[in-house]
Amino acid sequence: MFHELRKLVHQMARGSVDMNLLFTLGEVQRLVRAYADKQAARYGITRAQWAVLAKVERSEGLKQSELAELMEMQPITLTRLVDRLCDNGWIERRGDDTDRRVNRLYLRKAARPLLGKLSGLRSELTATALEGINPAEAHRLLVQLETIKENVRNAIQTTPGEPARKEQHYG
Repeated sequence: MFHELRKLVHQMARGSVDMNLLFTLGEVQRLVRAYADKQAARYGITRAQWAVLAKVERSEGLKQSELAELMEMQPITLTRLVDRLCDNGWIERRGDDTDRRVNRLYLRKAARPLLGKLSGLRSELTATALEGINPAEAHRLLVQLETIKENVRNAIQTTPGEPARKEQHYG
């Protein structure tokens, strides 16, 4: 009897995950984006502009086309964002020495204080989202989300009828 009850509880819990996981992940993403948009507006910037600034900070000299691909964004959409960031004096385009058609992106000095403020804002957003969750649980959650991301990435890369393959990612 105990074994069957345990099995039933497991099935009920599994059904709940099956019904709610993807919806909840999507809802969390939507809410975090809305909250980040609202908070970024305090600094006169959009979440999308913030994302571009953060990527350029990590990879200065990146080609604009590479950044569009990295951000999974249409080139024209990124061009508009970069135009606005250039107009605000936060990013500059520099030509490529070997290809005149290529623009490389660099932070301007004026962006550094803003990025410092946005780093603090990112910490505030994270703290708000993780309120009531201890650091060890938060770390475990992050590891689990990375596992989910890899599982889905592998499923996308696997053609029908082909066995799934595990990829090694470091760093």
